[in-house]
Parts: sequence; C-alpha cells; structure tokens
Amino acid sequence: MSFLTDPFSFEFVQRAFWGGSLVAILCGIAGTWVIVRGMAFLGEALAHGMLPGVALATVLGVPVLFGAAASAVVMSLGIGALQRRGRLSYDTSIGLLFVGMLALGVIVISHAGSFATDATAILFGDILAIGVDDLVVLAVAVALGVVTAVAAHRHLVALAVDERVARVLGLRPRLAQTALIGLVTLAVVASYQAVGSLLVVGLLVAPAVAARPWTHRIPTTMALAAVIGVAAVFVGLVVSWHAATAAGATIAATAIAAAGVSGALRSVLSPLRRRVVSAVPVPV
Repeated sequence: MSFLTDPFSFEFVQRAFWGGSLVAILCGIAGTWVIVRGMAFLGEALAHGMLPGVALATVLGVPVLFGAAASAVVMSLGIGALQRRGRLSYDTSIGLLFVGMLALGVIVISHAGSFATDATAILFGDILAIGVDDLVVLAVAVALGVVTAVAAHRHLVALAVDERVARVLGLRPRLAQTALIGLVTLAVVASYQAVGSLLVVGLLVAPAVAARPWTHRIPTTMALAAVIGVAAVFVGLVVSWHAATAAGATIAATAIAAAGVSGALRSVLSPLRRRVVSAVPVPV
C-alpha cells in the first residue's frame, strides 16, 4: 500500500494530483464533444498553435497562461475567418493555421537565447510545479467549462445530429460550433502546464475514447471520461515517481493505455454478450 501512498506524502505531488484531476475533469467534458464531433485534429492544432504565444510570453516575462490563451484565441478566430471568407474546408483551415502558428513559434524560440529548458516545459509540461494559484485558475476553468457545456448542451446535441435540422429548429448551429471551439480552447489552455502542448491531446482525447464504448448518453460519457482521466493522473504520478520518468508524459501515456485497454475489453466482451442474449429463450 505504501507503494501507492508514498509519493503523496509530499505537498508538491498532492498539488500535482489535484491540478491534474481538475485538468482531467475539464478534458473529460471537452474531450467527449471532440470525439462525438470528430474534432481531434482541432485539439491537436490548438495545442501546437499555443506555441508562439507561450514563447513570446516566456521571452517577455509575461505569465505563459496569457500567451497560451492569446494564441489559442487568435487561432480559433482565424479558423472561423478562413472558413467564412476564404471558402476553405474546416480541415484545410485548421491545417494552414496549425502549420503557420507552429512555424511562428519555432521562429520565436530560435531567436531567443538559452531557451532549451523553457522549450522542454512548453512541449511536455511540468505538472509537479503546479502551485496554489494554478489550482485556483484550474478550478475557475472547470467551472466555466461546466457552465458552457450545460448552457450549450441542446445546441451541441442538435449540431452533432444534423446541422440543417438544428438551423430549422432555431438552435443556432454556428453559435454552438463557436461554443464548442471555445470549450476545447479552454481545455487545451488549462491543460498546458500539466502535460504541455505535445501531450495535451492525449489527455483530451484518450479518456473520452476509453469511456465512449461503455455509455450511450453524452453526460455519462463525460463523467466516465473524467473518472478515467483522474485515475490516469493518479497512476501516472505513482509510476513516474517510482520509475523516475517525466510525470506529464507518463500521465498522457497512462490515459492512452486506458483507451487501449477499454477497446480490448469491449471487443472481448461484446461477442460474449451477444452469445448470452442469443442463448436466452424467446417466449412464444
């Protein structure tokens, strides 16, 4: 039992767990819609699109969260502008801005001196450095995420079913799409410090992928994804402590492993369930 509890005798590991758990809850909410709408590429693009803002904030000595948020907002607005005015497809708009923002971030980093340590933190995060102030910011982000998901639920469901039907019913699909992009942006920016820009997609997508086969309703999928994400944070911190591995990367790898295990279990149990159902006699 001490194997599991020893790491949490230190306050910085406790803060890492609570911070990671808040991130997992937020990513469970946003990630469910990412899976339902098939928008994993958007999450990845936003994660990489934060790079120039984070790099500039680091160079200028500004809080990196502000830089990350500014870059993510610029990219979100840019995607919408390219779609409306450039008449480009959704994926094409994301791809163009993704590469452009990533290139801009690399340019900023290449012109800054002695940036290696900061670049590592940008790419892979530093969950063990989460402080009390960071926990407050994450708690506010989770509250905003919950409010957004609840307020836009009907609109998002209608958008997921059929955009034309949503428009006919007056459920404003464009507003729903904006709310969804905002929710994903919030999750990506809030998750940045915990797992970094390269690994944030794993925590955003993997728990929702793991939860999706076991539930039929979106709210229960969100709840299960959040639980799986919190479990991934706990296991990842324990493993990283004893194996001396990077905490953020270990958490992301644990979440991805959970998605793999969930899929394998579902593929094994589904045929068994069908056999049981077919063996039950039908009353005549």
